[in-house]
Amino acid sequence: MQTDLVAALDIGGTKIAGALVDGAGSLLVRARRATPAREDAESVMGAVSGVLAELKASALWPGVRALGIGSAGPVDASAGTVSPVNVPGWRGFPLVRRVAAVTGGLPVVLVGDGVAMTAAEHWLGAARGYDNALCMVVSTGVGGGLVLGGKVHRGPTGNAGHIGHISVDLDGDACPCGARGCVERLASGPNIARRALEHGWRPGPDGDVTAAAVGASARAGDPVAVASYERAAQALAAGIAATAGLVEIDIAVIGGGVAGAGDVLFAPLRRSLHDYATLSFVRRLTVAPALMGTDAGLVGAAAAVPASGGNGVRAVAAQ
Repeated sequence: MQTDLVAALDIGGTKIAGALVDGAGSLLVRARRATPAREDAESVMGAVSGVLAELKASALWPGVRALGIGSAGPVDASAGTVSPVNVPGWRGFPLVRRVAAVTGGLPVVLVGDGVAMTAAEHWLGAARGYDNALCMVVSTGVGGGLVLGGKVHRGPTGNAGHIGHISVDLDGDACPCGARGCVERLASGPNIARRALEHGWRPGPDGDVTAAAVGASARAGDPVAVASYERAAQALAAGIAATAGLVEIDIAVIGGGVAGAGDVLFAPLRRSLHDYATLSFVRRLTVAPALMGTDAGLVGAAAAVPASGGNGVRAVAAQ
């Protein structure tokens, strides 16, 4: 039996994914549930428990020594609680304690989903080899994480690098976080679609009103769809440039479903970055698509668990 495995959870507003992960970052067993994001706290926890039950049913489960969680935030790693903006039923929810109880007392490590994605990209993905990086998840929300001095920088509560709630439009729309004009309010998938619909874009015969459908229209030249992605790219560029000016990053890695739009997003993003990243020490900043895909959250959650005896899942050093 394989031993010294790590269980991982990736918790977001759309899905709750789980896996058993080995020391090379390979996902050996998978499980998944839709997130009942508009339901009460126990309903959401029920979905988490369902994912864990599938993992525990695996013949490999006895080899699991710890569990890592990457959750939509804010999280409070010191308290073991989560308050995801897009899961209103969870406010100060004691996720670490509840997961530990379900797993029979396994050690549990909690980080924000942006930090988890950053850990994965720095370990095995597009940020590998970079000592200073910003990694972003642009999907249902916008999260992020930082690599500083060659180490993933989690911050005291596990939220460092949460670029989605930097305000880039001081008089902009109210954000569910309580602020105005946040990057997330302009650049997340639902907000790209919302803005396109408000300005006259209409879906095709299939009725698909997601950001992916808007991206397809943009590739076909629809000016409203193009404009919605350009506005998202501008917001991302402003947030990236502000971060680069503050901590001197070398690369910004963009992942998540919205990044799947390809050049529809990345071409205007790189153009806008020229307008915002103007200081001499940030002009050489590289922007690249993430490489870890939908596995980033799980691999990164596993990577956040310190290695045991030097033979376990790669430890991600925190400052």
